[in-house]
Amino acid sequence: MRSVPAVCVWSLALTVLLPVLVLRPLNGPVPPALVLQGVVVAHTGGALTRVLTAPRVRLVGLGFWMFSYIWFGLAPLPMLTSDTYPWPYRAGAETSLRAVAVVELGLLAYSAGTALAARRAHLYAARPGLPERLLARSLAPWRVLVLCGCALALAVLLLHGQPGGVGAYFTSRQAVNETGALDGAPDAFLQPLRSWSLSVPAFWGLLGLLRLPRLPDGDRLLRGLRWLLLPLLAAVNIIVNNPISKPRFWAGTVLLTLLFNVPRLGRPRAARALAVAVLATVLVVFPYSDYFRYDDRHQVSVVSLSEQFTTKGDYDAFQQVQTGLDYAREKGISPRQALGPVFFMVPRSVWPGKPDDTGIALAQYAGYDFLNLSAPLWIESYLWAGPPAVALVFLLLGVAGRRMDEVRERLLGRPGTLALLLVPAFAFYQLMFLRGSLLGITGPMLLLLTVPLLISAPARRAVGPASPALPSAPVPHAAPSPASPSHAGGHL
Repeated sequence: MRSVPAVCVWSLALTVLLPVLVLRPLNGPVPPALVLQGVVVAHTGGALTRVLTAPRVRLVGLGFWMFSYIWFGLAPLPMLTSDTYPWPYRAGAETSLRAVAVVELGLLAYSAGTALAARRAHLYAARPGLPERLLARSLAPWRVLVLCGCALALAVLLLHGQPGGVGAYFTSRQAVNETGALDGAPDAFLQPLRSWSLSVPAFWGLLGLLRLPRLPDGDRLLRGLRWLLLPLLAAVNIIVNNPISKPRFWAGTVLLTLLFNVPRLGRPRAARALAVAVLATVLVVFPYSDYFRYDDRHQVSVVSLSEQFTTKGDYDAFQQVQTGLDYAREKGISPRQALGPVFFMVPRSVWPGKPDDTGIALAQYAGYDFLNLSAPLWIESYLWAGPPAVALVFLLLGVAGRRMDEVRERLLGRPGTLALLLVPAFAFYQLMFLRGSLLGITGPMLLLLTVPLLISAPARRAVGPASPALPSAPVPHAAPSPASPSHAGGHL
């Protein structure tokens, strides 16, 4: 049961104090977009309050509402009151109002989706569907060991061939050519594939080792191999998944997934405290965490939240929705745009008419020289088929998110199931998914979701999920994995 004082405090902080803190003085009449933006703040702040004060934390709901509150609740407030935005493009008052309406439409659809899934939770528990069956899969120990061996072999090959050696991974993202376009080599386009093909398996290899269940017929060999591989995988992850050389959203996903798999942090009170710490970190620290992005670094200057929202491209989500609406009005919408993320692996030499990255298309439309911009899921789906597409996409996302949280809650006492590993990973990586653009993040997300399926087996054929887990090695941010106590929660 929720604590009434906690609900009151969080509601006041999220829907009144923080919005007032980031507002800038308004000269002239209150624009209609700002009035409607108050509804978005109340909606996202109220939903986030429900997540943070629930008896049990639902991680997918936490990730969605945290992103929505910061990027679409707080950030647009100083933009709308001061007409100051991260990028030069300026939309009219009508477009601003429509942008807020599109955002709120997505939020309402997501809330409806979670409510629908919550009402049908008992049906999904009695007759599991595909999401429930996939998340109930259990880690297969020998498959995990094979993945670890592949990750270490890839590390030897790729780290050896990296210009600058291992030291480049502790210099900047630019130093390891994260974008794949920072050098003129003929195979520069392969750099992102090389990077993610090592980072994702290394992450899942480490997490799989930490959460392996015990074999029913003895596991002396498995235990020995596990203790041998743990320090090696930990070292590889420190090199390739650190926040210096990897995108902040990905490094955060790795760290938070490991933290939420620590048994003590899985308890209700500790999980809520960690969720609050995550919110504070994203709100305060995130803007400064791009210090290592480029080799040429500038001195860090601490500024107010409102100035961060209106000057840093990290918070361009609302402005990109505005730009996208003007783009759609001029060039129209096309369901064909949705094919780009679906067939992202098809090279343009084979498919010359392949849809462009939405973030790049919007940047070119606005006349920017810098093209690496976001394209939030709201405007991505709008460009496919207008408001109906936004409503449908977020309704389905709400249903899927709630079902994932429900499955994780039911399986908390079964160590080694994918629900305990994959749900936290998706919950925090979805911040990048929501920010977009889809064409740029589909590949890493596909790896993130498919690799655990390859190292697991259906529950009826895998190691008994209720068996105790092996003791964990002293790896940072990880711990032994006995059955965690059940904890619950809710989100709109």
